[in-house]
Formats: sequence, structure tokens, C-alpha cells
Amino acid sequence: MSSGPNGSDGLDGLARDRVIAVVRTPFIPDAAELCAALVAGGIRWIEFTYTTPGVELHLRRAAEVADGLGCRVGVGTVLTAEQARRGVAAGAQYLVTPGVRAGLADAAGGVPVVMGALTPSEVATAVDLGAAAVKIFPARAFGAGYFRDLRGPYPDVSLVASGGVNAGNAADFLAAGALAVCAGSEVVAPAVVAAGGWSGVELRAREFVAAIAG
Repeated sequence: MSSGPNGSDGLDGLARDRVIAVVRTPFIPDAAELCAALVAGGIRWIEFTYTTPGVELHLRRAAEVADGLGCRVGVGTVLTAEQARRGVAAGAQYLVTPGVRAGLADAAGGVPVVMGALTPSEVATAVDLGAAAVKIFPARAFGAGYFRDLRGPYPDVSLVASGGVNAGNAADFLAAGALAVCAGSEVVAPAVVAAGGWSGVELRAREFVAAIAG
């Protein structure tokens, strides 16, 4: 897996599971039930985000059940060192940033950081800043071929595809060298989550996982 001062140990299993569900919604009635639905559908990596009001409460609830469900919960859209510290205190097992952010890996205290980047220079900077993996965003704008290009100079960096990834193109990013892909509203639709439609979440997760299984 990837290089970086934080190492790859904290992201063990992501290469096998290959999908992170990104929960970006204004309302979550029960984070534990949401996690259970995603796991039932085959997605075990779940990223809550700081764009959700009260996300740390949801994260704590999810962290309470994570071991029992066999899932890994993290928090994304982390912009500051303070958010990193609070997210870890709330139970985040990994952090995700939308872009290159200095100081976050140190603030995370050993919890792995998946740092957002786009250009080759930003990828190098993210690794230098301690990223355990680098999230390429927006992935759809540059396509799967961009990941093949990045693998040339960065064969040992774990790349995660995010932004516009769906069941129709996720397998292409994985085939091009992405370690994993991020599944957003296609799987975790805000309206479905807000309504507590857990069977719908499970079904969407199952369909996404089936699509990347070939």
C-alpha cells in the first residue's frame, strides 16, 4: 500500500474492500443504523463529513458499533487541525481532507489521513505532509486514465478516486490503479438517509459493490 510517515497500517483492509461510502447529508436519524445498512450491503468503510451538522455526535454513535459491525468509521472534509483533533476524539479511525492541508497529520496523532490532491505536485506534497493515502478529487473530471498516468511517477502511493465516481465508472478507476473509490450520493442519498430508508441504503450499497466486482 501507500507510503507516508503515518504508514499504511491504519488503512489495512481498504485494498480489499475498495469502497468508502461518503455520507454528505444534512440529517442522519441514526448513524449506527446507517452503518449497519452499509455493512449489510457490503461497504465497510464509512466516512462522515464536517458538512453534516453535529457530525461529531454521529461519529461517536457510529464508533460505538463499528467493532461489532466490522466497519471502519472516519470523518472527512477536515480543514483544520482542531477539526482533526475533535474528529479523532469522537472516534474517527481515519481522516479525509478535500485538499492539501499542512499540520493535519500531526494533529491526527497517528490516525491515518487520506489527503485530497489533484496535480502531481500536490500528490508529492500530500505524501510529504504525512498522508497515508492520497484522494484524487475530482476524479471524474480527469477520468481513469489520469490514474494510470499518476502511477508512473508514484507507483507506491495509494490513490483513492473521489468526485463523480459511480457504479458505471468505479471499476474503471480501480482497474487504472486506484486503491479504492468513494461512493457518494448514489449510495448514501441524502433524502433516503433522512427518511431512515435503511433497506434502500443497503440495496444501493449492494448494487455498487456488485458493479465493481465485475
